[in-house]
Amino acid sequence: MTPRPPAPPVRFERVDDVTWRIPRDPERGMRVEGSLFLSDALAAALEGDPALEQVANVATLPGIRGASLAMPDAHWGYGFCIGGVAATDPAQGGVVSPGGVGYDVNCGVRLLRSDLTEADVRPRLEALVDALFARVPAGVGSTGPYRFEGRALEALLEDGVGYLRRQGLASDDDVAHCEADGRLEGARPDLVSETARRRGADQCGTVGSGNHFVEVQVVERIEDPVAASAFALAVGQVTVLIHSGSRGLGYQVCDDYLTAFQGVPERYGIELPDRQLACAPVRSPEGAAYLGAMRAAANFGFANRQLLTQQVREVFEDVFERPWSRLGLELVYDVAHNVAKEEVHDVDGVATPLCVHRKGATRAYPAGHPEVPDAYRAVGQPVFVPGDMGRASWVLVGGPRSMERSFGSACHGAGRTLSRSAAVKAARGRDLRAELAARGVVARAHGPRGFAEEQPDAYKDVDAVVDVVHRAGLATRVARLRPLGVVKG
Repeated sequence: MTPRPPAPPVRFERVDDVTWRIPRDPERGMRVEGSLFLSDALAAALEGDPALEQVANVATLPGIRGASLAMPDAHWGYGFCIGGVAATDPAQGGVVSPGGVGYDVNCGVRLLRSDLTEADVRPRLEALVDALFARVPAGVGSTGPYRFEGRALEALLEDGVGYLRRQGLASDDDVAHCEADGRLEGARPDLVSETARRRGADQCGTVGSGNHFVEVQVVERIEDPVAASAFALAVGQVTVLIHSGSRGLGYQVCDDYLTAFQGVPERYGIELPDRQLACAPVRSPEGAAYLGAMRAAANFGFANRQLLTQQVREVFEDVFERPWSRLGLELVYDVAHNVAKEEVHDVDGVATPLCVHRKGATRAYPAGHPEVPDAYRAVGQPVFVPGDMGRASWVLVGGPRSMERSFGSACHGAGRTLSRSAAVKAARGRDLRAELAARGVVARAHGPRGFAEEQPDAYKDVDAVVDVVHRAGLATRVARLRPLGVVKG
């Protein structure tokens, strides 16, 4: 592909109190404008950030509709910024880009509720966190007690959580309370390389490293009693948030197809400003192949979080000496980020099939949408926004304006303010475990670097990020969760 000459710095301007725009610039090749959801403080922090150029670059993709979007947790990533959303129209030559999904295909979050209170858990908290640390595999290259090869792996990649239900490792409610029932249709396991299969064989049911975690939390306050009641959440209740993705299998799928896409844009006459946006038309053999393999990796991600749930439930059973069903350790919901999905959205008043890329962004469908589970349809889809291990996370619900403003999307986390290397540098000489203990958080990590990279100072204030999507109507506040204990990779 032939890159364009260097462009001047990207400028953005206010639209309203939570919306900013990058005007469409034909000289950059932008087909649509950029649209960003930010407060004044978040906009000031983003000034000059390379993520802005990535938003403008995504606006050059063939077939893009609406705008190139960035959520308030936006920061630099590979190809797309993290926190980026873009919808392309296959009927108009719309493309799919692995850089719009990311290396960790279907990295996502699920929330478990329980019948336990903070008073029940606090006396056993250290024992609980130690048991989770010892028995739930986490860390770089971690492997777990489950192994899937041959036909078993094929079935897992094809059916996701549904396959685990048939093996007695998931309940009917677990399936029903996953986005897309824990299975993206159209998966093509045969298009997943042998290298990817080997990497994933013993990694399903593992946390991994980086920003992935298992966190024990307490519901600190409720902001939407109706939605909280639908999600069966109450003040003082203990919950568990699980954040992980498709591990080495998903990483390899992305890497394989980025390699396969070399030269593909030129083949279709596509000119791009950044090699990291390598893409293919959705309705091309190359685009279809990537989507088939990506869906298989996404199903692996859903299954990974389900097997993590299974292990978390077993730990709770042992520590509290009751079956998990009697502890009320039920799945509230599982939602993906880092995925491209074919969905139908309104474009200029016409229901239009689109390929929606969410890179570090969460689906946030509103009340009444047919893809919201029956139990939640009256209030909307649960949305989870992890913050950092020292402050808070949020439960939201799909907002009334998400479909018109963001293709049914919201932010997926607080968003980094420090790179991992900068966070490690800032942590030198500090005892982060002791700092977290002073906040009442019992934390365990596989090595000091995990603490340093994921320290609270490395992230934006999640309350400020959530306030933006709430005011924009993308997702509205339901409950604030305070961390009690965390296991990091």
